[in-house]
Amino acid sequence: MNDTRYQRGLQKLAEIDGHAGQQVIDSLQDLAPDFARYLIEYPFGDIYSRPGLDLRGREIAVVAALTALGNAAPQLKVHLHAALNVGLSREEILEVIMQMSVYAGFPAALNALAVARTVFAEHAAEIQATADRRSAPSPSAST
Repeated sequence: MNDTRYQRGLQKLAEIDGHAGQQVIDSLQDLAPDFARYLIEYPFGDIYSRPGLDLRGREIAVVAALTALGNAAPQLKVHLHAALNVGLSREEILEVIMQMSVYAGFPAALNALAVARTVFAEHAAEIQATADRRSAPSPSAST
């Protein structure tokens, strides 16, 4: 067991996915804890931690790959949230999906657009909820 690799992966996962990535790992703990560990160590501890591409570039590549697969909606959803989290705009994400229509076909791109619609709505709701919490009076202010 390489704890440095695992810790580096956990840090990178949190940086990219926030809580969404950890939820995926948690969901595997009772079923396949070794797989959960591999998911931290290899993609996040080894690959995402490499120099050469920033996180935006890596998420563009992942969104493109998952879109091209056409059958990875749950993983695409996580990585669309991650793409927004690392600074990609909705427009950039839509352009990546549109680009994939040329190489992966319209059905794969349409599937990805359906996932993107859901993620964009969830992201907007999260932003609104955060704004509402910030503007709400504190409980001590009302007494």
